[in-house]
Amino acid sequence: MNWNQIEGNWDQFRGKVQEKWGKLTDDELDVIAGKRKQLSGLIQERYGKAEEEAEKEIDLWLNRH
Repeated sequence: MNWNQIEGNWDQFRGKVQEKWGKLTDDELDVIAGKRKQLSGLIQERYGKAEEEAEKEIDLWLNRH
C-alpha cells in the first residue's frame, strides 16, 4: 500500500490511524484529511518525537496495512 491510497480513502483509514496514535483528536484527523506531512507533524507534537522517528513510525504502520 502507498500513501496515495491512504489519502484517497482517508475516511476508511482514520480509525486505524486513531487506534495507533490515540492522542490525535477527531478534529485533528479531519484537518489532516490524509496529508502525511500534517500527520507526521502532529505525531511529533503530541508524542514528543523527532521528525525522523515520526516518519519511521508512519512507514512501519503503512507497511502493516
